[in-house]
Amino acid sequence: MGFQSLVIIFLLCISMANSDHLKQNKTILQCLTDHSIASPSISSVTFFPTDPSFTSTLQSYTRNLRFTSTTTPKPLFIVVPSHVSHIQASIICCKTHGLEMRIRSGGHDYDGLSYVSKAPFMILDLFNLRSVIVDNGTAWVESGATLGELFYAISQKSKIHGFPAGVCPTVGVGGHFSGGGYGNMMRKFGLSVDNVIDAKLVDVNGNVLDRESMGEDLFWAIKGGGGASFGIIISWKIKLVSVPEIVTVFKIEKTLEQGVTGIVHKWQYIADKIDPNLFIRVVLLPVNKKHLQSIKAKFIGLFLGNGQELSSLMNEAFPELGLSFDQCIEMSWIESILFWSNYPKGTSLDALLDRQPQQEKYLKKKSDYVQEPISKENLEGIWNKMIELKRPALTLNPYGGKMSEISEFETPFPHRAGNIYKIQYSVTWKDDGVEASGRSLDQIRKLYDYMTPYVSKSPRSSYLNYRDVDIGINENGNASYSEGVIWGRKYFKGNFERLVQVKSKVDPGNFFRYEQSIPCLGSWKSITAE
Repeated sequence: MGFQSLVIIFLLCISMANSDHLKQNKTILQCLTDHSIASPSISSVTFFPTDPSFTSTLQSYTRNLRFTSTTTPKPLFIVVPSHVSHIQASIICCKTHGLEMRIRSGGHDYDGLSYVSKAPFMILDLFNLRSVIVDNGTAWVESGATLGELFYAISQKSKIHGFPAGVCPTVGVGGHFSGGGYGNMMRKFGLSVDNVIDAKLVDVNGNVLDRESMGEDLFWAIKGGGGASFGIIISWKIKLVSVPEIVTVFKIEKTLEQGVTGIVHKWQYIADKIDPNLFIRVVLLPVNKKHLQSIKAKFIGLFLGNGQELSSLMNEAFPELGLSFDQCIEMSWIESILFWSNYPKGTSLDALLDRQPQQEKYLKKKSDYVQEPISKENLEGIWNKMIELKRPALTLNPYGGKMSEISEFETPFPHRAGNIYKIQYSVTWKDDGVEASGRSLDQIRKLYDYMTPYVSKSPRSSYLNYRDVDIGINENGNASYSEGVIWGRKYFKGNFERLVQVKSKVDPGNFFRYEQSIPCLGSWKSITAE
């Protein structure tokens, strides 16, 4: 057979494959149309790979550049619902065609589980559903809204209300709330989910449920158990919290040469016990310059009060940091959101409405909980390891206050009393390719392994919203109990079994599944019977 004949056969194969894809697309679109009653039609918010807008729609909320490569599995189609019937039709047609559904709100899922799958899948992207209605100390917020949009809407209605949630404005409400949602007011007001009072959800049968109709078990499960295991959460009703008209922020940097070891050591003893109106985060970074290898620590604070009160409090409880009155910056609560997001002073509040991050990166994150202060000697060992590895950073977030007062069984999020602080491990890089990715992943895993003696044990706990597939997955999303319990108890501790029971009741066929979805009771019983 000649070369020309081989080329013709190859082109024919491509043509046949394209024809098959077009037929499949047409069949799926017909299914979606048949089961959707909304105007505009669902076809206007459905994107197949043949559509010019497919790639931009896929990548517009892909926040981790690791998952933008040509080898990353792509969805068969994307639906961007603007009406509940678009969601209901998507569920029906995924069932009909045997497809997995990935549910995305803001796209900050660190390991990409909301928009990547090895199995044939589609993405339900909720960014069109983003209304925020603030009324008399409460708000209904749709899952596709960002935290920035929520904060902005609150600020337009009231100068004395806020909401305890994350400090990154481009994070989507849907994933943030359903995983717990922590921020710099959690020592005063708890997590985001501790202030959720209702929700609207589409279940596996297409029913639209609120708190009353879904029942307290399911309502409990979605408040920190990961909503994507149980249904599609359309919106949340939240209770706003009272904030003073003036709050105070600060940012102080210290290096090893300035005694950072002693300051961080003291921070461990006071950060979770100090006035709950005060939250002091510590960001630790290795410094690797030609003539200097060191550690830099950034102490970033929010105090729900004025600068004079903060200065007096710090002089008494934490003089080692050396915070002076002129380093205390007074502003409104909504302005403090911009400060914590590293916007320059004087930036317009309209910046909170920007749904795109200031910068997107290749990244990997991990988490831990610390329950006993780490000695100065062991802190120095950690600094040496960070300097050796060169890249990974540590962020320390204090607990205590309200977090110690709420039972670990109140919501699926169990990491309450007994924790001094949480660690976020972070590594970012700029270069594409397997080599750069492998090197950076190796660095963060080595630091995580090094930290083993100093963090929580039995289980070594992790935070669901710092999604980390390294701690275990359900292979191919099958969600067996034996696989799920490995990572499930790290995220949920003793609440994992209750989540399994709720999942088994509301989604017995395990339609809502992904690599770290809650497994069903049937798989649990089969394992325990063996």
